[in-house]
Amino acid sequence: MKIALAQVNPTIGALAANASKIADFARQAAAEGAELAVFPEMAICGYPARDLVEKPEFVEECQALLRDVSRQVPGVAILCGCPTPARAETGKSVHNTALVLQGGDVVFQQSKMLLPTYDVFDELRNFAPAERQRVWNWRGRRIAVTICEDAWNDKHYWPKKRARLLYAEDPVADQMRQGADFLINISASPFWRGKIGLRQEMLGAIAREYRVPVILVNQAGGDDQLIFDGSSLVLGDYGDLRARAASFSEDLFVVQAGEWRGPIRAQPEHETAAAWQALVLGTRDYVRKCGFHRVLVGLSGGVDSALTAAIAVEALGPQAVLALTMPSRYSSPASAADARCLAANLGIELREVSIEPPFAAMLAALRPEWQGAADGACQDLAEQNIQARLRGMVLMAFSNRTGALVLSTGNKSELAVGYCTLYGDMAGGLAVISDVLKTQVYELARYANREREIIPRAVLDKAPSAELRPNQTDQQDLPPYPVLDAIILDYVEEYKSAEQIAADRNLDPDLVVQWIMRIDRSEYKRQQAAPGLKISKKAFGMGRRFPIAQQYVEKTARPAAAAGERGKP
Repeated sequence: MKIALAQVNPTIGALAANASKIADFARQAAAEGAELAVFPEMAICGYPARDLVEKPEFVEECQALLRDVSRQVPGVAILCGCPTPARAETGKSVHNTALVLQGGDVVFQQSKMLLPTYDVFDELRNFAPAERQRVWNWRGRRIAVTICEDAWNDKHYWPKKRARLLYAEDPVADQMRQGADFLINISASPFWRGKIGLRQEMLGAIAREYRVPVILVNQAGGDDQLIFDGSSLVLGDYGDLRARAASFSEDLFVVQAGEWRGPIRAQPEHETAAAWQALVLGTRDYVRKCGFHRVLVGLSGGVDSALTAAIAVEALGPQAVLALTMPSRYSSPASAADARCLAANLGIELREVSIEPPFAAMLAALRPEWQGAADGACQDLAEQNIQARLRGMVLMAFSNRTGALVLSTGNKSELAVGYCTLYGDMAGGLAVISDVLKTQVYELARYANREREIIPRAVLDKAPSAELRPNQTDQQDLPPYPVLDAIILDYVEEYKSAEQIAADRNLDPDLVVQWIMRIDRSEYKRQQAAPGLKISKKAFGMGRRFPIAQQYVEKTARPAAAAGERGKP
């Protein structure tokens, strides 16, 4: 038996286009002698389709199109993820299902049992869980068919990682008790740094435990904030890697059952390279799947906007990227020169629109009202934000005139502590690097220069600055970025307490309390931010849900909070 791993990049809701893609891959699989072509979870409709699956006609069309594809390619059986109706008594209208079709008929189906509700997942909102699992008997083989999370509850692997099991059931163990010869897992498993290696390690533990080969077929591509790396694979019954698909692109290859060997495509050489490829793919798919053809980036001469522009050019090509530089009285000549050098290195169009005239007009209009009405610090902050909002206005005006999507350029460190301006530098349709800490921004910028200098050396060497007041640098307002990023990483991604962070990182406890309070009190900004691409275990956005109007403070932080304004954004 020859099995094809068909790693595709569907578009959510583009049902006819997805069906056409599945048919093309199935034909290729048949041409290479495959008897079974395996596609990812929910490949016919894209994942996550969210509340679209609540529409009965949506579910019906998904199934009808898959039957039609199967009739078009009768020589190969197709195993593909698809929503299917659930019984009324389950309380939900639909299952997340793996359908096996041949000649237009469904010959086997298995619905997902373990429905994740953590981080970015909310499957219990839409789906009914399967009540039981069974093996698929086909051509003399007993095949365990699982869907994504159904393989992520191994009772031996996770306790060794000091992680708790999330479910009482283990669908893999259930099917292995039924005498399965090998395991197929169809997935839509999103990327984050370290996920590719973790996924292979976890599936390898299953292979070794049950002494069975394991096949994973994972979705590739970007859907809204999520990025799917693909990295489909075949593991031998000792967990050894026998075949692997490309990462961050579509792919197809065929393996012979029993031999279980195929091509081993190269992976990203390290996590920075993986993050770069993820951001490029996520940007490309977000822009194109939303129907845009061009993007717009405001270039400040700083490293964040430089990195965003470099990612956009690799994702879309230089002809699809328009850059604006928008100087004011505080913009340095060096920053303007750096922006021009970057644009030339990238081969993109750069236009200049000075915000000085409207800034001066705003100050003239407002200062009479401000005389004696606000302290100097508040007035200074208001003047800085006027500049940021004027730049946002210019970018959106160009977006309206050109049809280009604005890419906002703020990083995770800024977004965490509210070091950004609502309706200013936060304006845009996609926040490309909003899940990239400032220290990681520099890593990615250096990676962008791996073959030639794209981001000018001066951009990497100079102190970061918003240039909204004379001689401003970020470190006048923030701790050193290595310190701030360590706090953000521990507090946001690992949920450590202020006390733990201070002890683990050997930091001043008062400093830690100050900045975690800033993180908490900046939630109102983050919930108004553009959607961002997720590349960490815990990103701001759909996977992190905290209330805005809340006053909880950790016990160890309460004395500092009561003492003054130290956490105020």
